[in-house]
Amino acid sequence: MSTGSIDEFGGKRYTTAYPLFYSLGTIFPATIAVYVVKARIMADIAVATSFLETSNMPESFLVVDDHPLFLDAMKLAINTAFPEAQIAEANSLASAFDAIEGGGVFDLVLLDLNMPGTRGFEGLLELRARHPKLPVVIVSAIEEPETIHRAMTCGASGYISKAVRKPELAGAIQGVMNGEVCLPPGYEPPNSATNETVEIIARLKSLTPQQLRVLNMLKQGLLNKQIAHELSVGETTVKAHVSEILRKLGVASRTQAVIEVSKVVLSDERPTGLSGA
Repeated sequence: MSTGSIDEFGGKRYTTAYPLFYSLGTIFPATIAVYVVKARIMADIAVATSFLETSNMPESFLVVDDHPLFLDAMKLAINTAFPEAQIAEANSLASAFDAIEGGGVFDLVLLDLNMPGTRGFEGLLELRARHPKLPVVIVSAIEEPETIHRAMTCGASGYISKAVRKPELAGAIQGVMNGEVCLPPGYEPPNSATNETVEIIARLKSLTPQQLRVLNMLKQGLLNKQIAHELSVGETTVKAHVSEILRKLGVASRTQAVIEVSKVVLSDERPTGLSGA
């Protein structure tokens, strides 16, 4: 018995595993192959349609900043570059995660460094840990080369100064959406960027989102019992997280962990929590 095949649709060959003719019947199993081809065609059309619909969707942005005036300025700049853009806003890191994890789909997050619930690079590190495929651009009033360098080392896709005018801000956002790495004009990596700083940031990036939350609370001086209450977990779980944080950071105590983190905080920030437990 021979087998039947149908060739040359999209460069693919679809072959039946059935004989073309049965000696006793009038069934032509080659028809099955036709249905297979039709099914493949319909699947390809569905995929192509879905892609086109997604491609035609307006860009979606999440602006995370606790200053209402700057939020308005950011929305104006985004609308200048992307008139049809969908823009969501959040005034804290917690509300940003609510927006992202509550079903929001964003092409880009524009994040301030200092906001309620986070200071320095902690928010950026946690955002990158929980949503590694979501690009994040820092928009900050701090223009020190060391801060910019650290933000980029922590995983930022770009760094935009709040001091730029609206057309420049719109151009920077457009550039990031086009795949460019946007940095302040004239930026040069600082000579003071030591290997130690790079190593500490690499260790911080190895922490899980929950471990980053625990580390942030250690910085605030919270004890295990308080951390457990804040995270709604048991003290044993907190102790396990602390042990893992110490191991990953290569330190022997909570105090040393806070000191290590203080080496990569912003210049105007100092850790407050050095209590042991």
